[in-house]
Order: sequence, then structure tokens, then C-alpha cells
Amino acid sequence: MDNKQHWEQVYSSKSSDAVSWFQEHADQSLRLIHNTGLGKHAAIIDVGGGASILVDELVAEGYDDLSVLDLSAAALAVAKQRLGQHADVVHWMESDITRAEFPLHRFDIWHDRAVFHFLTNAEDRHAYVERVMHAVRPGGHVIVATFAEDGPEKCSGLPVMRYQPAALHAEFGDAFLLVEHEKEAHHTPFGTVQQFVYCYCRKVNS
Repeated sequence: MDNKQHWEQVYSSKSSDAVSWFQEHADQSLRLIHNTGLGKHAAIIDVGGGASILVDELVAEGYDDLSVLDLSAAALAVAKQRLGQHADVVHWMESDITRAEFPLHRFDIWHDRAVFHFLTNAEDRHAYVERVMHAVRPGGHVIVATFAEDGPEKCSGLPVMRYQPAALHAEFGDAFLLVEHEKEAHHTPFGTVQQFVYCYCRKVNS
């Protein structure tokens, strides 16, 4: 089973609030997005956003240039149905982030909670960072959350990478300035706790 088949099966067989990464509110992500200081016209992409509640909360706050990318059509369908008529204000992208194509410097804010840690192959991580470099404008903001060094070793039956803040920042390199980082104890719907690390960087090169 390839990656797309895996995630289509996950979102077709489980409700969006029955997966370990489910959040009732994307508080940490919203706080970091607010910390960028950008207004409601900021171009924001949520990579691996799928069925995440973040896009709902951004729409509710009045952000009007939103994109959500996910490998799973089923995950995107969940979010579209939940948003109803408001789904039309979001640009939905069904794609593998390591192969996705974006306009140059399209986004002010790149957000990813729990995609990057699935990239266990160095070539895939390089392809991901290349897309960040291309798609985020100079001076733009990059918010990436992965499992922390004491987080799970697997998720949804797949192996994952675990990171300390310095190691996660190092994957992106000197073109990105680490502004802040923090850990989050994520409480899953199953009553367990998963440790995440959030890194917020600024793209400093042209």
C-alpha cells in the first residue's frame, strides 16, 4: 500500500475525531500564526491540513487567503463538508507535498503540524524544504510541528522521525532564522499524551 492509499483508508474508515492527532482547537498553531503580526490578508497554507480544525478557525477569524494541502481526498472532503458554504473561500490542494507545485513566493505563512515527521527518507525531506524555499516569500514565516525527541516512534502504523528544536531547524538550514520553539503535550482522543515540538522560523534569503 502506498502513502496515498494508506491515508485514504485512514480517513475513509475513521471519523476525523478518532485519530491520534485530532485537536478540538489548534491553539498552539493559531498563537504562532498570530505572532507573525500579519493581517487577515496574509497568504497561508496548511500543509497536511486535511481534516484539521485549523482552517475552520482561520476562516472564523476572517483570514481570506487560505490554502489547504493534503495527500488524502477523503481528508479534504471532511473539512469541506464541515465548512459548508465557507469552503469556497479556501483553495484545496490534493497532492503529495514532496511533489507539489506552487507559484514562486506564493505564501506569507507555511504551516505544517504532523507531516514533516513522516518524511523518514532524506530525499523526501530535501524535496519538502525545496518547496518551502520556492513557495514562501522572502521574510515569510514557517511553522512546523513534529514529534519531539520523546514523542512516539510510530504514528498510524508508520515510522516517524523525532526532533529536538535544533535538529528540526537544521533540516531547513541557514536560509531560515529560528524565531521561537516550544513543546506541546498533545492529549489524544484515546487518553494518551504525545510530545510535539513546534519551530517557528523566518525565511531570510531572497
